[in-house]
Amino acid sequence: MDATERIRQIIAPAVEDMGYEVVRVQISGTQRPVLQVMAERTDGEAMTVDDCADISRAVSALLDVEDPIKGAYTLEVSSPGIDRPLTRLKDYDRFAGFEARIETRFPIEGRKRFRGHIRGTQDERVRVETQEGAVEIPYDTIQKAKLILTDELIDASTKPQH
Repeated sequence: MDATERIRQIIAPAVEDMGYEVVRVQISGTQRPVLQVMAERTDGEAMTVDDCADISRAVSALLDVEDPIKGAYTLEVSSPGIDRPLTRLKDYDRFAGFEARIETRFPIEGRKRFRGHIRGTQDERVRVETQEGAVEIPYDTIQKAKLILTDELIDASTKPQH
């Protein structure tokens, strides 16, 4: 298990108990690593600075005890933002209809990069409508993916999610 997955396992239960969901855990840098924890509210409301501060305090306390990162590091807690990364299978159903950029670990139908409208999931596969036609990408082959900032996405993000 890599360090980010270990950290996710340490912090996710407490973050969920607080009413949030961990979207992504990422470590970058080597001299003084930055641990980025991206979270969102489970009630669908927008994240606030206070939400991020509350999560930061809880995560710091947990990581001080478990000490999964040796040496000094910087903790950053943030919301996913509008053009958010897609890190969970359920994200592809939640954001069906919106445009995304997806990169795979190895070629699917001769390519590793896809851009198109998400059409949801089926049998652990992400369905995407590209300019070249429909493609199904096995979820476990996706290296990274994120929504593309479009007028439709901005409009949807300004409406209440209830």
